[in-house]
Amino acid sequence: MTELQGEYVPSTAGWVRDQVEAFEASNGTAANVLARTGDPIVVITNRGAKSGKIRKTPLMRVEKDGSYLAVASLGGGPKDPVWVHNFRAHPEVELQDGEVKQAYVARELSGEERAQWWEHAVATWSTYGEYQKKTDRVIPLFLLEPVG
Repeated sequence: MTELQGEYVPSTAGWVRDQVEAFEASNGTAANVLARTGDPIVVITNRGAKSGKIRKTPLMRVEKDGSYLAVASLGGGPKDPVWVHNFRAHPEVELQDGEVKQAYVARELSGEERAQWWEHAVATWSTYGEYQKKTDRVIPLFLLEPVG
């Protein structure tokens, strides 16, 4: 796998920075769950839409048949998380699930395909359903499909 190259810019959010740092230092064997719930996370490496710099985002682990779903919930906030713009501009990403790191292409979902994956996301982590109730925006979903 060819890793995304470039300058890494850590998140401005302290908890994200700390989780990514601990996750990577352990090669995914530590800091691989959400601290307050113990639910599993993955770390997605992507390129900034404007800067082109490397960004790393921990997201809830929503997987099915080797593909992963990136749910842009931002806790039900009024705006999309910044990484949504990154995925739209540069869909080539890397995802690390535990010790396994692989290249993926992110594709934004719509229609029936989005509805099916949303159902799977809520079944995997029910909090997503609560987040959708807190916002008027439709939460973007990106399907990450393995390269090759």
